[in-house]
Amino acid sequence: MLNQEQYFNQEQYSERLYEEDELLLSVKEAIRNGGMPEVSIAPGYGRLLGMLVSLSRSSSVLEIGALGGYSGICLARGLAPGGTLTSLELKPEYAEMARRHLEQAGFGGIVEYRTGPALDSLAKLQEEGRTFDFFFIDADKENYPNYLEYAIRLANPGAIIAGDNIFLRGRTLNADKNGPAVQAMRRFNEMIASDSRLTSTLLPAYDGLALAMVK
Repeated sequence: MLNQEQYFNQEQYSERLYEEDELLLSVKEAIRNGGMPEVSIAPGYGRLLGMLVSLSRSSSVLEIGALGGYSGICLARGLAPGGTLTSLELKPEYAEMARRHLEQAGFGGIVEYRTGPALDSLAKLQEEGRTFDFFFIDADKENYPNYLEYAIRLANPGAIIAGDNIFLRGRTLNADKNGPAVQAMRRFNEMIASDSRLTSTLLPAYDGLALAMVK
C-alpha cells in the first residue's frame, strides 16, 4: 500500500509528463495575486474533467463554484460546439474574474454566471425546469450533500457528477477531525457510494475526486 509521500511522488511524476498549460497557469497566478483561495482543481483532474465532458458528449454543464475560472476552462474545453456552461459563484468579484478568464480562453459566449448562495441558484434552476448533462461540485464543503441531491434532481439520464476535494487534505480520513465540513464530506462520500440512483467511484489521487453517473 502506498503511503502519502509515494502518492505525492506519483502525482509529481504524472504532471511532469505534460507541458505546462500557460493559460491555466495565468489563471492560478491571477487567483494568487488577487488574494483568493488557491484551491483550483489539480491539473490532472482538470484534464480529466475535459475528457469526461467530451466522452459523455455533454452539451449542458453546471459548475458549482467558479473561483477564478480554472475549472470552468477545463470543463468548457470538453464541450461540443453549441454546448453551454452554467457557473454558480457566491462572490460577484470571483465570478467576474472567472468571466474574464473564460473570455480570454475563447469561451465567453457560452457561459452563464449566477451569483449568490448556490442553494438559492439551484432552487431557481429547478423552478425554471433546467436540466444538465454534467455537474462539477467544488464549493463550500458543508453543503456538498445538498449539492449532490440537487444535481440528481437536475440531471438528465446518464448525467455525470464530479465532486472535488473529497479527502479535505486528509481530514476526512482522520477520526479525530469532526468539524462541520468534515462531517458533511463524509456524508457526501457515503451518499455518492450508496445511493441507488447512482453508479459511482472515488479516485484517491490529489485531494480525491468523486465520480458518479445518474442512472
